[in-house]
Amino acid sequence: MNTSDRENRLPDPLHNNAGGPLRLLTGVRVVDVTTSLAGPYATMLLADMGAEIIKVERPGVGDDSRQWAPPELGGKALWYCSVNRNKRSVALDYSTEAGREVLFDLIRTSDVFITNQLPKVQAKLGIDWNSVRSAKPDIVFVSLTGFGLEGARSNDPCYDLIAEGYSGVMDLTGTIDSGPQKVGTPAADLLAGADAALGCIAALFERRNSGSGHLVDIALVDSIVRFMTPKLVSYMGSGVVPRRTGGTDSVVAIYQVFETADEPMTLGLGNNNTWQRFCKAVGLQSLLDDPALANNAGRVEARSRLVAEIAPILRTRSRAAWLELFNKEKVPAGPINSLDQVVADAELRARGLFYSVDDNGIALPQVALGITVDREVAGCAIVPQHLGQDTESVLADILQYNSEKIAALRQEKLI
Repeated sequence: MNTSDRENRLPDPLHNNAGGPLRLLTGVRVVDVTTSLAGPYATMLLADMGAEIIKVERPGVGDDSRQWAPPELGGKALWYCSVNRNKRSVALDYSTEAGREVLFDLIRTSDVFITNQLPKVQAKLGIDWNSVRSAKPDIVFVSLTGFGLEGARSNDPCYDLIAEGYSGVMDLTGTIDSGPQKVGTPAADLLAGADAALGCIAALFERRNSGSGHLVDIALVDSIVRFMTPKLVSYMGSGVVPRRTGGTDSVVAIYQVFETADEPMTLGLGNNNTWQRFCKAVGLQSLLDDPALANNAGRVEARSRLVAEIAPILRTRSRAAWLELFNKEKVPAGPINSLDQVVADAELRARGLFYSVDDNGIALPQVALGITVDREVAGCAIVPQHLGQDTESVLADILQYNSEKIAALRQEKLI
C-alpha cells in the first residue's frame, strides 16, 4: 500500500502518544534475544510498563519479523513494528565465545533474560538457565517455547498455527460445514507473550523478598490450551465433547449472531433480567410469559425454538436501529466490525487505543498497551529501531566499553 492509499483508508489524525512508557517497571533491565512474535510481544508489554529492553539480534539478519513484508512503512515491516516499540536494538553474534562474553556482560547488568530458542539450542549456545544463572544468580530467566523446557515434545518446533491446532481452539472455531478455522489473530503467540510478561513480573516481585532468581517456563501450547478453560472444564465435568457450531452453542441462551435488515449483529442475553428487557423491547410478550423460559436452563433447552422466533423479528429493522433501541433498553448487543471500522471507532480512539509516533517524518501507527494506570496510558518513547541501531551506545553506556574495544568487536564481525 502506498502512502496515499494508506491516508485514504485510515482516519485522520491518529492520536499522537509519544509521551513514553508507564513508570511501573523503571529500573528493570531486560536482555531480550527472542524473535518473531511471542517473545517480542512479551518484552514490548514490559517496555510499555517502563522496563528497559535491550533487544539483541543477529547481525545482518535480525528478528525474523523484520522480513515479514509487505506490508511495510518507511522501510520497516509493519508486523515487526507492531511488537517492537520502546526497545534498543543491538546486533551481536553470540554464537561465538567472544560474542557470548559480550552477551553475558549485558546479562550481568540486567534483571531479566528472555529467550525463545528450543532447549537444545539454548544449551548449544550456552544461554540455558544453568549457564545464565551461574553468571547472574538472581536473574529472572524467561523461556518461551512451543512445548516448554521438558517433555517429549520440548525440542519440537512450533508456531502459532501448530499451537492452535493442539489446543482445540481451531476445532471449535467456524461452523460444522466450514471445517476447522484458525483464530483471526496470532492468538497463541499473543497469549503466550502476555503470560511471559505476567510470569516475569511475578518473579521480579518475589525476588524483592528473597533475592533469588527464577526460571519462568512458558509454552505456546500451554497458554492457548488455558485459553480454552471454560470449554475444557465443561467437557471434563460432563463428558460431552463440544462441536463446532459457529458460536451458537453457548452455555448462555440467547448468545449469538443474528441477521438484521442490513448488517449482522451480536446479541448476548446473559441473565434473566436481560432476557426480560429484551422480550419487552422487541414485543415478545408470549416468551416473557412462558414460565419454562424464566431461567437460562429452560432457554438453553428451547434454544432452537427461540432463535426461530427471534430471527425474523430482527430482520425487520436495520442494525443501527436495533443497536439504538437495545442500548436504550440496556440489552447487550453490538456490531461485527471489520478492522477499518475498529480503528475508526470513536470510543476506542478516545481511550487512546490507537496512536501514531513520529518515525523520521513518518506517522508510524501503533496499538496501545490498553492498560490505564492512575489515568495514564503508555506511549512510545523509542520507535521500532533499525537493526543494530543502538549497538555502540549500549556497549558504551551500559558496559562502559571504550571505542577501541567496540572497534575490535566490529572488526571481528561480532557486532
